[in-house]
Amino acid sequence: MAMNSSAEEPQPLGRVVMAVKDWVGRLGEIWVDAQVIEIKRRSGPTQFLTFRDRIADVSASVTASALVLDAAGPLPEGSRVTARLRPRLWDRNSSLSFECLEIRVAGEGRLLARLEQLKRKLQAEGLFEPHRKRRLPFIPRTIGLVTGKGSDAERDVLTNVENRWPARFRIAYATVQGPHAAESVMLALQRLDADPEVDVIIIARGGGSLEDLLAFSDEGVVRAVAEATTPVVSAIGHEQDVPLLDFVADLRASTPTDAAKRVVPDFHQEAEVVSQARHRLDGALANRLDVAQRWLDDVRTRPVLLDPTSTFGAHLDKLELLRHRLASGIEQRLRHEESDLRSAISSIRAMSPKATLERGYAVLVDGGGQSVSSVGDAHPGTRINAYLADGQLELDVVGVTEEDSNG
Repeated sequence: MAMNSSAEEPQPLGRVVMAVKDWVGRLGEIWVDAQVIEIKRRSGPTQFLTFRDRIADVSASVTASALVLDAAGPLPEGSRVTARLRPRLWDRNSSLSFECLEIRVAGEGRLLARLEQLKRKLQAEGLFEPHRKRRLPFIPRTIGLVTGKGSDAERDVLTNVENRWPARFRIAYATVQGPHAAESVMLALQRLDADPEVDVIIIARGGGSLEDLLAFSDEGVVRAVAEATTPVVSAIGHEQDVPLLDFVADLRASTPTDAAKRVVPDFHQEAEVVSQARHRLDGALANRLDVAQRWLDDVRTRPVLLDPTSTFGAHLDKLELLRHRLASGIEQRLRHEESDLRSAISSIRAMSPKATLERGYAVLVDGGGQSVSSVGDAHPGTRINAYLADGQLELDVVGVTEEDSNG
């Protein structure tokens, strides 16, 4: 009911606000279709969101409890939702907001929420960890390709690889869209992974909607890639498309064309690198040879190589000096030894029996060859021999006279 008022009889503002609040409160709860454009999560129980009409340029402030948001599951900004709201008017500033009592993700947002839940589950299992990523071979012998038969993705990969490097392909065609796409991709992947000649596998598909690319976020496909022994490259859709396959693959390519550039090197670039390396190697070898030649020239100018016998002169002089010293030493030693010998000979001769005999002494020997050194060794009538310096005498003993020991 409208309130009566005039310039002479105005209504109090508070009364008007309370009337509006009462009218708003009588609207009750209502389900709305909207898009979430902003979420402000706080530590308190009340969370703040902004909804916008999906067609008209109309937005509204919404509050919700943390329990309501958590019950909705992953809710990224931009999600389409169906929400049960209750309008509220705040007394203090007369601002209108809506309290969200229930929220459900709708349309593509529902798929995004479901994929976000699966992503968190697989991430918690460690399937996306960087240490699981395998290095791609520099030059693969054979490239495995999982793609749709006759697709643009197949043509892009084959053409760009051929333009960069001569490579062999093993293609396993699969259904890349629809209810059986995930199973078909897994079977193709397993077939190529079992081939020992395949060094890397590319899973490629062109762009499409979220529903079109849903097979490449399938849990079975993700786990099959994680269990593969061959490195896998994900090349799904356009650069903005990010299926769960991108997180588990060993390498994520933004497009099939980008995948071709990532799995093989560019022949012309590598040839240029080899040419530059050979040029640097030739320069290094030439520089090394120049250094060795300068060293050899320097060695050849040394006196010992110009005249190898030049150093012998000093050594010959030293050798001659040593020989002279040796000869002098030997001569001196011989003179010394000769002097000692002469002295020894003189001593021997002075003490020899012959020298004694030459001074007039004789050596007496009886008939048995025994020396006669005492008068007791001879008896009258005994014949003895006397040895003199110049001969021998035979003597007969005619008498024996003993010398008195007392005097």
